[in-house]
Amino acid sequence: MKQLRLGIVGTGMAFERLHWPALQQLREQYRIVALCDRDPELAKGWARRLGLSESDVTDDPKVLAARDDVDVVSVMVPIEENFTVARQVAEVIAGSHKGLICEKPLAPDMEQARLARKLPEKYSIPVLIAENYRYNHETKLIRRIVDEKRIGDALYFIQNRVIDTPEDMRKSTFAAKEWRQHPDFPGGVILDTGVHDIAALHYVFGAIEQVQAYGVPQEEDFAPFAVLQANLKFRSGVIGQFSFFCAGKEMQRPLIGLRIFGTQGMIYLEERDAGTVNIAYNDGRSEQIPYEPQAGYREELLNFYNHLVHGEPLESTPEIEFGDTHAMLAILRSAQDGQPITVEREPASVPM
Repeated sequence: MKQLRLGIVGTGMAFERLHWPALQQLREQYRIVALCDRDPELAKGWARRLGLSESDVTDDPKVLAARDDVDVVSVMVPIEENFTVARQVAEVIAGSHKGLICEKPLAPDMEQARLARKLPEKYSIPVLIAENYRYNHETKLIRRIVDEKRIGDALYFIQNRVIDTPEDMRKSTFAAKEWRQHPDFPGGVILDTGVHDIAALHYVFGAIEQVQAYGVPQEEDFAPFAVLQANLKFRSGVIGQFSFFCAGKEMQRPLIGLRIFGTQGMIYLEERDAGTVNIAYNDGRSEQIPYEPQAGYREELLNFYNHLVHGEPLESTPEIEFGDTHAMLAILRSAQDGQPITVEREPASVPM
């Protein structure tokens, strides 16, 4: 089996807690050969752990990307730097057989997002956007249930996401990072986290046509709203409500979660880590379908490997992720202005 040699740009928490555990499950597919971080001591610590030498560590993404022994570059940097660093790497590996992995959201604003979506064509390189929700087993399972019309025609949904950011900021979590507490991009934690939910909803229902959102403003830096609530109209005809409470708790179990209502039944997913998708039919029958939680980190890397080695189609490209970022920024703008927004049609931004 061919093993791809991987260079990591950004050896912080996303690498440590998300990608490294996934890579340990894909030892036959990937091998880390080079590291890059603005904090050289952090990268050197990882080098020692991985059995690499100090010569395999740099603080310059372009130097890492230029190495002959690197097949794939994975960029894991703060959101406001995502496109800038990705473009630097793309310029170096342009026209080569090397691949590029970037994090979500695609960019911190629409101007950069429009440039980022063109990276594969401009530089003739394969690019994966690591949107794990698009690869999570529960997302794929729910889409299959909807596509097979096991609950009849899907009509509407309710999705409720609650995170206690103030409490999480006091723990060893992503929310404790300075750039997340005082973000240099619109929406703060709402964009950072909410784009996951939009990606999953896009995967299940297709492109969003119109949004109308309202928010409860707050003074905290981490997000402009304590609560954001959006009505979403999809081009498929499905409508739904997406609520995101980022400054508190949901104490009642079972959680509201995601509930999809159809003509012959409904689907219920309490939360990402529930491990079970529930179907309740109008005739009184029910099903409980188990799944592996948080498999998306592994599955996205496996998809990229299979794309580079076997020609498998990519499931999360800059073109697709552009649709997620575009919709999330439209929701934020609607909440700011108090007006509905028609999400302009962007060719191929959301495949079905």
